Amino acid sequence: MLPCEVLDILRRLNESGFAAYAVGGCVRDQLLGRTPEDWDLTTSARPEQVMELFAPHCIPTGLQHGTVTVRRNHRSFEVTTFRTDGAYSDHRHPDGVRFSDRLEEDLKRRDFTIGAMAIDVGGRIVDLFGGQEDLKNGVIRCVGEADRRFDEDALRIMRALRFASVLGFTIAPDTAEAIRREREKLRCIAVERICVEMTKLLCGKDVARVLLEFPEVIGVFLPEMLPAVGFDQRNQHHCYDVWEHTARAVEAVPAEPVLRWTMLFHDLGKPHCFTVDGNGVGHFYGHGKISRTLALESMSRLKFDNDSRDRIGLLVDWHDRVIPCTRKGLRRTLNKLGSDGVAQLIAVKRADNLAQAPAYRERQRELDRAEEIIAELLSEDACFSLKQLAVNGRDMMDLGLSGPAIGQMLQRLLDQVLEEKLPNDRETLLEWAEEQND
Repeated sequence: MLPCEVLDILRRLNESGFAAYAVGGCVRDQLLGRTPEDWDLTTSARPEQVMELFAPHCIPTGLQHGTVTVRRNHRSFEVTTFRTDGAYSDHRHPDGVRFSDRLEEDLKRRDFTIGAMAIDVGGRIVDLFGGQEDLKNGVIRCVGEADRRFDEDALRIMRALRFASVLGFTIAPDTAEAIRREREKLRCIAVERICVEMTKLLCGKDVARVLLEFPEVIGVFLPEMLPAVGFDQRNQHHCYDVWEHTARAVEAVPAEPVLRWTMLFHDLGKPHCFTVDGNGVGHFYGHGKISRTLALESMSRLKFDNDSRDRIGLLVDWHDRVIPCTRKGLRRTLNKLGSDGVAQLIAVKRADNLAQAPAYRERQRELDRAEEIIAELLSEDACFSLKQLAVNGRDMMDLGLSGPAIGQMLQRLLDQVLEEKLPNDRETLLEWAEEQND
């Protein structure tokens, strides 16, 4: 069950008289049949003893917390001394640690039972808290007292939700209730850490269920979401309230961060522009732009990178626009969004429709046709941007144009090509430009 590098490190520690185990998430992943991303090791050896044993192939990455990074075959393995943690005054990091000689002391300080298991060099699993049973039953459960675990490190709240989404596990009732009680402590956590965990949660296979079960937790750092919870759309196209529609739309789009965040944000504006017509039907005119504004505010607060922020904002703004399913209409859209952006927009529109009432799924066929037309345009190398135009600024200068008139003429030429009034042919474009310049 263990890579040769891990076995080598464990054996070296054992031969020197120390207990040593692989521990935590790598053991969980192995038991789930997944390939661990990292291997963490724990030992009774003190940090200085680990440094002495593995010099010069080690790095003192966290001696105050008992951690040494050992290098083997160009890979890094964190080796940490058995320890117990002191108080967590910031609800994130222990104020101090005390080294221990007992594996049990180290395991009982961990967050969830499925991550509180260890395995020795011979493959024997140490499971003191029922982690294997919880893995078998698909349950996320805190080690010991749940409120204490979340008070120590509030980021564990997001880790629990993330594991539930990614693994498709349920959260044990006592752990779920503690998550709700302790949720305000998330305000103590750096928004960057929140954002990382939320992105992983959103890309999980069971994201809709988690969003629907814990909206009040998500609302601590995304309060813009809360008005959507239980908001009746009063429209025949929708069989779910705004929040359930949102959750189902998130799960319906491919599990890529930009797309999943777009679906989370796409209907934020609906409660703010809700109107009811004379027949009692609800409408949300202009909600795309309002949703974009709220999404940009949320992403700025969560410190999204600029590229993701801009792309998500654009997709949210465009998600409810009518895109003509014609060559001209789609060439115009390609001009505005580019081929990657249009592919993302279609995925967004498809997911939005899949989260609506089943009787209105004919939109899927329209989107199928749009994808076919786009594929045709791309295979033809159809022009939809200035850089693809068969003429350039130098050509316009040769016609006697200068300054802003160059750009204006190129744009007019591109408009003619997009409208399929002119082919993207150099001679034809030059002839037309010369006529317009006379």
